[in-house]
Amino acid sequence: MRNERNEKDEIKSERPIGGGAVVENEDRNPVTIIGLGPMGQALATAFLKNGHPTTLWNRSTGKADDLVRQGAVLADMIADAITASPLVIICVLDYNAVQSILEPVGDVLRGRVLVNLTTGSPEQSRRTAAWAAEFGIDYLDGVIMTLPTTIGTSASAFLYSGPELVYEAVHPSLMSLDGNATYLGADPGRAAAHDMALLDFLWASMSGYVHALALAGAENIAAREFAVYAREFVANIPDIMTQIANQVDEGSYPGDLSNIISAEAGMGHIIHASEHHGIDVSFLSSVRTFAQQAIDKGYGTDSFARVTTLLRKPQA
Repeated sequence: MRNERNEKDEIKSERPIGGGAVVENEDRNPVTIIGLGPMGQALATAFLKNGHPTTLWNRSTGKADDLVRQGAVLADMIADAITASPLVIICVLDYNAVQSILEPVGDVLRGRVLVNLTTGSPEQSRRTAAWAAEFGIDYLDGVIMTLPTTIGTSASAFLYSGPELVYEAVHPSLMSLDGNATYLGADPGRAAAHDMALLDFLWASMSGYVHALALAGAENIAAREFAVYAREFVANIPDIMTQIANQVDEGSYPGDLSNIISAEAGMGHIIHASEHHGIDVSFLSSVRTFAQQAIDKGYGTDSFARVTTLLRKPQA
């Protein structure tokens, strides 16, 4: 893994991208953006502000009005949008949309670089990469790790995976998005794998938080008041995350400080308090089920990290 944060420069380059198209001043290459949701609009704005000739395509044209006023060109036909640039970036709702938009124009994309910033599974990323290879399209899969409002600022962050030579060729242009770009390797599904795992963590965490707010509210604790203590409480989480990760990688689960038996008992207390107020406990009950399974298998005195081994099904 390599974190990269390059200063923009004005050095002219003759390195070809997208199958041989030679463009001077490489970090200002023309770029095409397909998809103008909030994220697509933010991407286009960042490229425009950094001097890239920017072409747009979207199924509905109204979303492009402000970008056109900033200097973007709106293409009527998807094929015209693609041929306008050696670098094509697509960011749409899902991979079904990617497929319906791009499959009819695979031959038009031939010899160009396609960067897919659409959220999806690792398997979908790899399948799209295989499709791109059939048409001679240089393909990178990418993940945007931050909100649309951060795009074009130093607060944004991107993960990319796919052929390293393709990444290196378009990296100067991608850095116009002003984020921390991390290249994760040749496997096109690796960026999506990180994304799915991180989103898994996010929504499991948010589910726990809103459940906690419901329980606190039932005990007449205002959400704003609880948030103060919650923020202080989660300050300890990063160290715990690192400790658990080390245990998982090492396959060693010492429970001398906290074990699954005590964790299961604590969950029981929360479930009891929640049920007293009529609060749904299905989410935490599912977690407790895995804890009980670990205890039943004789892992009760291990750390909670041991539950990871129960969640992973053996590969066929």
